[in-house]
Amino acid sequence: MDNFEKVEKLREKANVTYEEAKLALENSNWDMLDAMIYLEKNGKVFRSGSESYTTKREQEINSIPETEERDENDFSDTMKRFGHWCMKWIKKGNANDFVVTHRGKEIITVPITLLIVLLCFAFWVILPLLVIGLFFNMRYHFEGPDVHAVDLNQAMDDAANAAENMKQEFSGNSKENN
Repeated sequence: MDNFEKVEKLREKANVTYEEAKLALENSNWDMLDAMIYLEKNGKVFRSGSESYTTKREQEINSIPETEERDENDFSDTMKRFGHWCMKWIKKGNANDFVVTHRGKEIITVPITLLIVLLCFAFWVILPLLVIGLFFNMRYHFEGPDVHAVDLNQAMDDAANAAENMKQEFSGNSKENN
């Protein structure tokens, strides 16, 4: 590329006059990049924003977080939402009860939250006690403002009826063997 072509190209790219482009190239030893920098330093070219070129796909670029602070804010927002979700369910669990009855008389009422905690930490004690209770005519059900699970209470009644049937069959077989 000869000097005239360089002047024309710089004039087009930098949007300057022919004289300004020629002076910039002469002062930068006819190097295009140095001439552009010369024009920028002398206030002849104004950059509206940064430009860049990459071979990465746009999706990969957008997936990179801008700052670590943003990551921390996203994490803290997620944790806050998780905390609010947990508190909502704990409040519902405290407002609703697990009720144990024996022959129609209420024996104990426990908040559902406490039942879940007991099942988590003493599973091997609580579950067998609940099963054994079925054979001693205990009935279980859930009640409270948020309990709309008729199916769940029906399942509890079915379990109690199944235990009663097993008890009757066992006692019926024992009498026949004697």
